[in-house]
Amino acid sequence: MSTSTLNYTVTGMTCQHCVNAVSSEVGAVPGVTEVAVDLTAGEVTVVGTDLDDAAIRAAIDEAGYEVA
Repeated sequence: MSTSTLNYTVTGMTCQHCVNAVSSEVGAVPGVTEVAVDLTAGEVTVVGTDLDDAAIRAAIDEAGYEVA
């Protein structure tokens, strides 16, 4: 198992609630150990082991936002 970092540009986030929703959904994906959301830049950085890109994208979608 290797630790890796994935970065996403996410559209539609406008407030702290958005940040919390994305952090919560992405944080629940197996293997994710850290989620950092930059609201101003619209960027989400995910750190973890054996990260599943499709599952992370689905979690962002589930939170109500889109990966650009």
